[in-house]
Amino acid sequence: MISSQVRSQLIEIVGSANYDDSNAGRLVYSYDATPQFQSMPDAVIAPRSKEEVSQIVKICNTHRIPIVPRGSGTNLCAGTCPTEGGIVLLFKHMNQILEIDEENLTITVQPGVITLDLIHAAEEKGLFYPPDPSSMKISTIGGNINENSGGLRGLKYGVTRDYVMALEIVLANGDIIRTGGKLAKDVAGYDLTRLFVGSEGTLGIITEATLKLIPAPETKKTVLALFQDIDSAAQTVSNIIAHKIIPATLEFLDQPTIQVIEDFAKIGLPVHAKAVLLIEQDGTEEAVRRDIAVIEEICKKGNAVSVQTAQTESEAENLREARRTALSALARLKPTTILEDATVPRSEIAEMVKAINTIAEKHQISICTFGHAGDGNLHPTCTTDVRNSEEMKRVEQAFEDIFKKAVELGGTITGEHGVGEMKAPYLELKLGKAGIAAMKAVKQALDPNSIMNPGKIFAKDSRKRVVVTK
Repeated sequence: MISSQVRSQLIEIVGSANYDDSNAGRLVYSYDATPQFQSMPDAVIAPRSKEEVSQIVKICNTHRIPIVPRGSGTNLCAGTCPTEGGIVLLFKHMNQILEIDEENLTITVQPGVITLDLIHAAEEKGLFYPPDPSSMKISTIGGNINENSGGLRGLKYGVTRDYVMALEIVLANGDIIRTGGKLAKDVAGYDLTRLFVGSEGTLGIITEATLKLIPAPETKKTVLALFQDIDSAAQTVSNIIAHKIIPATLEFLDQPTIQVIEDFAKIGLPVHAKAVLLIEQDGTEEAVRRDIAVIEEICKKGNAVSVQTAQTESEAENLREARRTALSALARLKPTTILEDATVPRSEIAEMVKAINTIAEKHQISICTFGHAGDGNLHPTCTTDVRNSEEMKRVEQAFEDIFKKAVELGGTITGEHGVGEMKAPYLELKLGKAGIAAMKAVKQALDPNSIMNPGKIFAKDSRKRVVVTK
């Protein structure tokens, strides 16, 4: 609980309009997009500047009040659910694009900027910000940085981390530091910028970011290849990369996912196909034409039953948008949708997909699989009902088996969604005890009172998907 004295101090900083401890106001921010996690914060605060963030943090650190920085709440690992109470920090006022530097090819933004707005602002200058999480229409750049978000273009262009050049951060003691800069080279000490990217708000609060932009590609083309067996589709992914072609997008969808998306989007997707590859290449007209011709040939030699190239940008956008709506489409099937992201080397895609199907059958649950085949990042998605406790136990067991299999194949428990609280019990599978200890040492050094998004990344005694209220 926040004392009346501390409450008064916080209101003095942000104003009464930006401090909400009503039941209705707290309820809105008691959960994110992760099923089965909910906990009421003690208050919701919306600062207007880095100085206000710093003052808030100093008070919270003194009184050991947890702080959960939050964007749009699209998080899928309970990373922005206030499971230990405290305050939720909103950045609705800190949502400005501060600068587009065309000489240095950078864009400087506050954490509350919507990802797609940033992308559009860059495009207006003929520039390109590649990271494109499926939630980009509503997710914020601060959330993207905290989770090191990926997206459909990750294979060719990388993920959020690859575009963060500088950060302004409020530390747990209220100090404000700046890391990095508009520099092509910088080896002055530890790379603190990369440390904070993907740290899920557990080390500090990002109040400003300078991101790298690149020249916009001249053109792009999109191909849809249909297969009647998953092995052929997976092998085709490897064959494309082996030909030294790195597509901008190389996505995989299994038949159940294709059926659900078509029922939702109604754009004429081939529901009879056992697997679909959505492939996009961008660049100069000559390079794209050459690469697409080779990709089409590789798909045909890989036993694709159909290879079609979108004839218009509208047709291509329909295909891309259909892929982005996969989660929304699946969410229509049952009351609870659990989307995970196990990642393996791309050479193990077929083995991982088969393992997911075997595991689903073993535990008698429904799992649809789609994802970024080009970088090995699969999204096994279970449609279920949280009210069926017996089935939920089987779902938990199935996902544990999936994570173990991913690690066994040389992969990881999460490629882009983060660890949060939901996957914390499985982190040791990937890092081992020594790896966990090293991470805890960093956390202890930067946040000794553990006020920064506590309960995330590091596991408690057991994995629990429970509703908690205060």
